[in-house]
Amino acid sequence: MLKKDSLIKGTLILAAAALIVRFLGLFQRIPLDYMLGSAGQAAFNSANTIYLLLLTIATGGIPLSISKMISQRYALGRPDEAKRIYQAALMFGAVTGVLLATAMFVFAPAYEKISKVPDSVLSLRAIAPALLLFPIIAMMRGYFQGRQIMSAGGISQIMEQILRLIGGIGLALIVLGWGWGDEYGAAAIAFGSVLGSIGAFGVMMWFWRKLKKQDVTEKARAAVAAPQSPVKSGVALPYRTIYREIFATSIPAVVTAMTVQFLYFFDMTLFMRLTNSFYNATAATEVLANYTTKAMGIAGIPPILAIALGASIIPVISSAFSLNDMKEVQRQSSLVMRIVCFTGVPVALLLTVASFSVTGLLFTSPEGSGTVAMLTAGAIFQITMMISNSILYGLNKSKLPMYHTFIGLGLKIVFSLALAPVFGVYGLIIASTICFVVITLLNVRQINKEVSLNILGSKWFAYLAAIAVPALAGWAAEYGVLEWTKAWPDKLSYLLAAAVTSAIVGGLYLLLLAALRVITPEDVRSFPGPLRKGMTLLLKPFYKKTVG
Repeated sequence: MLKKDSLIKGTLILAAAALIVRFLGLFQRIPLDYMLGSAGQAAFNSANTIYLLLLTIATGGIPLSISKMISQRYALGRPDEAKRIYQAALMFGAVTGVLLATAMFVFAPAYEKISKVPDSVLSLRAIAPALLLFPIIAMMRGYFQGRQIMSAGGISQIMEQILRLIGGIGLALIVLGWGWGDEYGAAAIAFGSVLGSIGAFGVMMWFWRKLKKQDVTEKARAAVAAPQSPVKSGVALPYRTIYREIFATSIPAVVTAMTVQFLYFFDMTLFMRLTNSFYNATAATEVLANYTTKAMGIAGIPPILAIALGASIIPVISSAFSLNDMKEVQRQSSLVMRIVCFTGVPVALLLTVASFSVTGLLFTSPEGSGTVAMLTAGAIFQITMMISNSILYGLNKSKLPMYHTFIGLGLKIVFSLALAPVFGVYGLIIASTICFVVITLLNVRQINKEVSLNILGSKWFAYLAAIAVPALAGWAAEYGVLEWTKAWPDKLSYLLAAAVTSAIVGGLYLLLLAALRVITPEDVRSFPGPLRKGMTLLLKPFYKKTVG
């Protein structure tokens, strides 16, 4: 029997699924560097980037709207209306999937000409069929969330990534073993997304059949218990009304959800054109491969916590705001930003400082580590953008992040056009960072109009010192270890350098947080349970009597 998940349990399930999916996504990129050349990597990443953007546009925000509509109808005792909404959502997903898959397949040659990424047509067409199922899967996930069965979406996401990873890499090994070359190898890896969509759809169908049987059983029991009061059918809502309600609440979420994917799509599509005065064709292909395979893969790690926090903070702030408890809104908003400062920022810092050894350890060589460092450093502001977006959603101001996103994207385009011809890939990354910073500042400005955020108060200088000192020490440690282990095998040298750098950066960071009183026992006690326990253990040596 399928049981409803509580809010906390549901959030934990979705957060755990997001963590697993992100790490599996990273591990799909690592084999690319070992299996394919620069052109093959660029071809796959070109297809994957446009696919993820189209998928975000088609589904981003809509499952959340559907889940709210479904839960409201069941709460009001109108299950027939909920089923009607579900049918409308499935129809929208099916039509959208067919249109997007067809468009991607047909216009693949045109996109290759625009992007100037060679041999990408086959990869674009190989990944296109995945768009047939994923919009439908997204609608189903929204329905199950509305029924408070979060495990369906979480398990389907994990299954999708496992089959995508194993299927795509396995097919590529076969194709490359036959000597078909990088073009077909890249297309084989891209086809892994199709296998992932089939697996995810299979999981959702299993849950749907089980839930359908359960509903029939419960309806029969209700009829036996109250034969004189049969359940009346709900009003047959017009599809036009349903779609109006869905889009009214989901469009702002779609715009903000597509921010990062749009930036990557923009860079991928125009990279060759914008940097043709900075690189020659061969160098541009190599830099693009490093940027999309290595930098984008590693830079996706720090925001994982922000995804989990964003999902959990919206209902908390929304509930307090609906009760006009602005003191609680202020406390929760300040708390989540503080948690990001204490946890998300140092992860990005570590990966930035140790980018050379981490890149060399995970991939074939540390080439492109400068790009990794710069993009990962920019992820700090991506995190603050995502969290501030979530706070504004909780304050029932979902349109404001959308407007701020449009401003940020406009600046991204302008600065990319100005900087990429002069600084190459670094110009594109600077433009993306400017986009994140501007959106964050605009969001925080609006939040402060509602409640006054108190993130670190007078401790900002001490916090910056707790960031800067470990960064410098970590950089020196990495350099020293790499020099000392020059004669070692490369991978062993990178492993030791990354481990030592992590220990020094992490240890010094915690030491300074405690020594400079940036984080106090009161801060620790205000954190969520799992995080509180971890921070308590780490800080206990510094606050032996007061942390608990």
